[in-house]
Amino acid sequence: MNEDHLDIKTPEFVSIQFQIAGLGSRSAAFIIDQLLLMAFNILTLIVLFFVLDGMSKMEFIFIGNSLPIAITIIALFIVNGGYFFAYEFFSGGRTLGKKLMGIRVIQENGHSITLLSSFIRNLIRIIDSLPTAYFLGIIMIFFHSKHKRLGDLVAGTIVVHERKAKRKKKLSPIENELDSRGLSKDDLILDEWTLKSLGMRDWKLIKTYANRFLHIPLDERNQLTEQIAMILFPKIGMDASGKTTAELENNLLVLYLVLLDEWEFEL
Repeated sequence: MNEDHLDIKTPEFVSIQFQIAGLGSRSAAFIIDQLLLMAFNILTLIVLFFVLDGMSKMEFIFIGNSLPIAITIIALFIVNGGYFFAYEFFSGGRTLGKKLMGIRVIQENGHSITLLSSFIRNLIRIIDSLPTAYFLGIIMIFFHSKHKRLGDLVAGTIVVHERKAKRKKKLSPIENELDSRGLSKDDLILDEWTLKSLGMRDWKLIKTYANRFLHIPLDERNQLTEQIAMILFPKIGMDASGKTTAELENNLLVLYLVLLDEWEFEL
C-alpha cells in the first residue's frame, strides 16, 4: 500500500504535508499503551492485596475492607478511562505509545487537538472497541481512505506521523567565519532607496570579496578590504576613514549578508 499523505493549506496559503499513520503504527502504539495500563493495573492490585492483608491483621479495624476496594476501583476507572483523553490533550496528541511510534493526533485543519476533540474521539473509543478486541476500529482504519476510526470521524481528527525536523544546513567556510565573529545582517540596517542604489556590479564585487576572504594572504586581504570599502561605503552613507581593518572587514561582511538576500536568486 502506498504511503498516504494529507495536504493542509494554512490561512497564510502555506501548504503543509503530513503522512497519515496507518493500521500498523497505530496498532503498535495502542498495544504499547495497553501494556502500560496493564502494568499499572497489576501493580495497583498488588498494592491493594497488601493493604487488605495488613488490615486483616490489625487488632482494631475502624473501617471495613470495602473502602480500599472502592477507592481502587475508582482509581482504576479514572486512569484507564482518562489515560488516552488526558495524554492526547496535554501532550500534543501523543500518548506514550504514540510517542514511541512517532505518530500523533491532530485536527483535520492541521491544528493541535482540542480538549473537546480529545474527549469525543476517546468517548467513541467504546464503540470502536466493539464487539471485541477493537474489531470495529481496526476495520474502519483499514478501509477508510484516511485511516480513520469512528472516533476520528466524529471528532474531526486524524492520526499522522511526526514531521521530522529538517537537518541544519551545513555552513560554508565564510558562513562559519561570520558566525565566529558574531555577525548578522541585523548589524546593518539599510533603507530601500540605499539598497536600490547598489547594483549588480556592486553585488558581484562584494560576493567575490566574501568568497576570496579566507583564501588570500593577510596583507593582500587588508589592501583589498580598504579598496572595496572606499568603493562601496560612500554608496551606503558610511565613512570608511578612521576605522580599523577589522572594523572594515566586519562592515563589508555584514553588507555581504544584506545583499545576499537581495541578489542571491537574481540571474
